[in-house]
Amino acid sequence: MIGRKESCASGQILMTDLSCLAYVLEEWTVVEYLKKYLFHVVIVSLTMSAILVFFIVPLTILFFIYLTNILLLIYQRNGEVKADPLSDVWDSARKTIASFWDIYARIWHGYELHGVENLPEGPGILVYYHGAIPIDYLYFLSRLFLWKKRLCLSVADHFVFRLPGLKLLLEVTGVMPGTREECLIALRNGHLVSISPGGVREALFSDESYQLMWGNRKGFARVALDAKVPIIPMYTQNVREGYRMLRERRFFRQLYESTRLPFTPPYGGLPVKFRTYIGEPIPYDPNITTEELVEKTKTAIQTLISKHQTIPGSIWKALLERFDKRCKSD
Repeated sequence: MIGRKESCASGQILMTDLSCLAYVLEEWTVVEYLKKYLFHVVIVSLTMSAILVFFIVPLTILFFIYLTNILLLIYQRNGEVKADPLSDVWDSARKTIASFWDIYARIWHGYELHGVENLPEGPGILVYYHGAIPIDYLYFLSRLFLWKKRLCLSVADHFVFRLPGLKLLLEVTGVMPGTREECLIALRNGHLVSISPGGVREALFSDESYQLMWGNRKGFARVALDAKVPIIPMYTQNVREGYRMLRERRFFRQLYESTRLPFTPPYGGLPVKFRTYIGEPIPYDPNITTEELVEKTKTAIQTLISKHQTIPGSIWKALLERFDKRCKSD
């Protein structure tokens, strides 16, 4: 008997074209090998799919941020805008950006903002808990501008300014390194200034227990006392259920402490319910010390967390709140 290989090659036994094609595919694609290891192939495929799903939303957010900067560059070139990035000339561009992110916030996280009435008409320092990805803070900035046409200047970690291609976006949205002098100038000009004392460390190494990781950070309290302005606490419900960091902490913690760069990759992006709560202001008190003001601010934020957050955070409960219309804000 002549095998399929000889029959296709020599033509001594007539075979249909489909039979020869099937044989060639079997030889070239190693079908027999795949059959033997089919279970392993399926497991690897499912694992890779899960990884892509958990990391694709954070990457999408990064893509939209860079796209926003590109649109600002186009706006600047087409309009030949040379004005100060914080001036009113940029308000139409800010409104467009804010509208985009507000739509994203409504669709993906059913975003709500509560307590805007607690913001002072004049200057003040807004202090907030830092999630793994501060997308909730971006939502807050967008809605504040749409509702009040008010720009809140943001103190960011130095690594943010090392990211390529974001210079114009940072300037137009009022993101600054946050030296003491810069903050005092912004407050004296009547701006709100926001800061997360936990910063990148809190973003990377806090978890669903919502532990504040401020260390010995006192600068915001000193600035508030020097500028004689109130401090306003802020917190977003379920921010850790939307985005989290990998569990392996020791290696990434050592890496961060030695480089001050956030190498830990965030994951998630689940459409959980986000509600941002702005607490009552802590008024300026000339008789309070810096340390006492820090503790008072920390207590105010922990109170917001205790009141509005399930501890430890639950992804399933956060998802239920997103889609169950019966779930109301507290």
